[in-house]
Amino acid sequence: MPKIQNTTIDLDATDWKILARLQEDARLSNVELARAVNLSPSPCLARGRRLEEAGLIGRYVTLLDPLALLGAIGLNPFW
Repeated sequence: MPKIQNTTIDLDATDWKILARLQEDARLSNVELARAVNLSPSPCLARGRRLEEAGLIGRYVTLLDPLALLGAIGLNPFW
């Protein structure tokens, strides 16, 4: 469960782009993320850490495909 911070943070357009890209694909490397938001890798990494420390990024998760999972264990989901 993400921690709620009692910190205010000013977000600019680049911060919002970082959050949006990570929401779409949290597995992006920092270099890929930096390229997507038009930053060099070092400032992008610093911004990402600042967003994590402020509690805006609580965790990174994997979304499972339920139909693929059923097929993987040998169940036909369409019976």
